[in-house]
Amino acid sequence: MATFIDIAAFKEPVIILSAAAIVVPLFHRFKISPVLGFILCGILLGPSGLGGLVDNVPWLSAFTIQDRASIATMAEFGIVFLLFAIGLELSFERLNLMRKVVFGLGSVQIVISALVIGGFCYFALRISGVSAGVLGIALALSSTAIVLQTLAEQKRLSSATGRGAFGVLLFQDLAVVPILFALSMLAPDRLGLGTFGLIQSLVVALLAVVFTIVVGRLVLRPLFRQAARTKSPEIFMAACLLVVIATSLGSAAAGLSMALGAFVAGLLLAETEYRREVETTIEPFKGLLLGVFLVSIGMSVDSAKIFERPLEIALSILGLIGVKTAIIAGFAPFFGIKRASAFKAGLMLGPGGEFAFVVLGLAVTEKLISPDQADFALLVGAASMCLIPLLANYSLAPTGHKPSQNDSEFKLASEASQSEQPHVIVAGYGRVGMVSVDLLAEHTIPYVAIDSDLDRVQRARKMGRKVYFGDASRGEFLRACGIDRARALVVTMDGGAAVDQVVKAARLEQPDLPIVARSRDGAHAVHLYSLGVREAVPEALEASLQVGEAILVEAGVPMGQILVAIHNKRASMRAALLEASTAATPSERMRVLRDQHLQAMSRVGKQ
Repeated sequence: MATFIDIAAFKEPVIILSAAAIVVPLFHRFKISPVLGFILCGILLGPSGLGGLVDNVPWLSAFTIQDRASIATMAEFGIVFLLFAIGLELSFERLNLMRKVVFGLGSVQIVISALVIGGFCYFALRISGVSAGVLGIALALSSTAIVLQTLAEQKRLSSATGRGAFGVLLFQDLAVVPILFALSMLAPDRLGLGTFGLIQSLVVALLAVVFTIVVGRLVLRPLFRQAARTKSPEIFMAACLLVVIATSLGSAAAGLSMALGAFVAGLLLAETEYRREVETTIEPFKGLLLGVFLVSIGMSVDSAKIFERPLEIALSILGLIGVKTAIIAGFAPFFGIKRASAFKAGLMLGPGGEFAFVVLGLAVTEKLISPDQADFALLVGAASMCLIPLLANYSLAPTGHKPSQNDSEFKLASEASQSEQPHVIVAGYGRVGMVSVDLLAEHTIPYVAIDSDLDRVQRARKMGRKVYFGDASRGEFLRACGIDRARALVVTMDGGAAVDQVVKAARLEQPDLPIVARSRDGAHAVHLYSLGVREAVPEALEASLQVGEAILVEAGVPMGQILVAIHNKRASMRAALLEASTAATPSERMRVLRDQHLQAMSRVGKQ
């Protein structure tokens, strides 16, 4: 007997998935930010778009979302996963490297912007001090999701403009947690508890955070260690989702925001060897659920009100962007960023941000601001966010100036973010990978090492090496390791098939990336050269060169002549392998190698 299924219950998920699978790729094809695609889908399919026509055209109800509350839970988890991912990206070392931009310019920007915007609302619009303060704080925030994605798409994260914007956004993300907590404490029902009640609520909240940190330090590593030992992606994914959901629900149970618990969990995992694999695992969930949140933002935009008050909204948008840009451009030089670069960063940070919707939503719930005031601010924020891709086309335009190592902006850019530095990825931390990492560390070259052997990773972490657990043959994992910013990839794994898989995955992600790969023998080296590696190092041939060098030393040949002879021999062997790699078939490659070997033996016999 067939079970009755309520098809209507699946309407919202199907609409969201349709937007992700159809509309967003279409925007991407025309080089429009997918984030903007989600927002426009919300505007089009929401109650102020086609959803508002359902009463007159009933069949539209199957393709539209009439109530924003129907996707509120999924949207909330979009912010939860975003804060968890932000926590994963943070570390004390990274914050120390970025302290001038993050805690200097970031704090100045948000404080002064909130005071200017809030002051205007209080004195010019004659609204209450609390409401003005809430509006000032909410509109002082910028869009982490859109700005960072735009920077990444245009590969400008390492520019002075991109680094300055990233630093300010990072402080804003850090500030969201105390902002949400402060709004909860300012709620009329809590203020009415008196000083003792307020202190009690504060103590409960702090105890909840401390409890999360303590339990996290005790539980997270063993949990992920057991999940990793199963070598099952499904079990590891289940552990990731369990941590995100459990910490967010625990935070909510303590009276705090769900995002706070997820942020703390991400922060605790940031220093562990599982960070890269966790980041890779949650990326699809974060992207899709954040898309739901962006759709909900679009649904918050009442397009009819834009036509009712077009001049007021346009002036508010221009004023918002102008004030924030002026503040960033004015104060950035005090923190080592040139004014021109700061002005371009300010243009991207000037519009509103997704966290403004979280702040204003909580403020309305806690009765700190009226719904009408929140609706107007949301309308200004959402409309200004749609302008970010257009503003980015100007702010990220190339200037023709190539920074040198002595350029102060370049130095600032190099220090701004640990994970954004040009680095070398070392796939495999066995005996060969260990030597490679030691050499990189001795020459202070940034690196990220990867290995799928958990015990090996844990031993390396105890020695202070930056080695992460994960599968380097997965393209999404290589992206999490920053392959788009990498100087080179070194593949040192033992086993021909494993090396081939990593090389192929890296080639799909970055076709021009220099790859140095370990190979079993000459035939495998030929195969790797055909896959596009820059250097293939055959173990057998290198061992024969070392033996030959030792023989020449014992024979009394001067070291200078030995070095020249070994260098020439290695070069000729490499040339032979490269020539063989251009052959059309494997049999032809083997024939070329055999002929070259016979020619070399013939030359030795004549000598």
